[in-house]
Amino acid sequence: MSARVNPLGRAAYHMIGTVLALTFIAPLVWAFLSSLKPAAEARLPPLPPWPTGSVTVENYVALDGYGVGFWSHASNSVIVSIGTVVLTVIISVLGGYGFSRFRFPFKSVFFIMIISTIMIPFQSILTPLFLILSKAGLQNSLFGLVLIYVTLQLPFSIFMMRNAFDAVPIEIEEAARVDGASVFTVLTRVMLPLVAPGIVTVAIFAFLAAWNEFLAALIFLTDQEKYTLPVLIVAVRSGRYGSVDWGAVQSGVTVMMIPCVILFLLLQRYYVRGLTAGAVK
Repeated sequence: MSARVNPLGRAAYHMIGTVLALTFIAPLVWAFLSSLKPAAEARLPPLPPWPTGSVTVENYVALDGYGVGFWSHASNSVIVSIGTVVLTVIISVLGGYGFSRFRFPFKSVFFIMIISTIMIPFQSILTPLFLILSKAGLQNSLFGLVLIYVTLQLPFSIFMMRNAFDAVPIEIEEAARVDGASVFTVLTRVMLPLVAPGIVTVAIFAFLAAWNEFLAALIFLTDQEKYTLPVLIVAVRSGRYGSVDWGAVQSGVTVMMIPCVILFLLLQRYYVRGLTAGAVK
């Protein structure tokens, strides 16, 4: 006979969960409401966060006046983010499958070497990366920036995919091999659907990292028309003649967070399953 749930404990559980949820949601709602204030009101102290007068979208219109235009910078961010996701998923799936299913000399050593690169601060290798891209003719190019982001994401992504493949019983793969399936067929038709949560997790992390990253985009890109959205927001934050257009800043923050929130809400089920893949075998 199951134990009865304590009503007070259940109420406290939901109350704490509600408070934590509101704590995380409050900054997002605050930024959105502030972006609807007139420019003059947005420069005033932030309380209350909602517009006290008329609601306006003039801050979003003003945002398009910075740099070479908002949509140009947004397209750069989309190109870089999608490119990072595609390359990261392809390489991490192949690498994770190899480390999970194949045996080769120094397998554990290579895997540890890949994982250990997570401990290296990105700022400490900026100069070598800049020199490498310059020699390769990829400095000041979106493709070069994609390669940087992919390099930074691969250690964690390969680790995630290896755990995802380890969680799949090897008997499933052996049954496909008995039926005459090749290694490539087993990977694409049998294994990929089973490790889809891990792939989604890797894709989400890669997208968020590329979409929100600022330092590499600022350093490796020199042409203004190639800047991504985070660099544009900093330009808005600096303002003209040292002024700060707080309304445009909040509108830029709002626009930047929309794709991240939508992506997470649509894929959160796979994201949670992907993080726990390989935890229990």
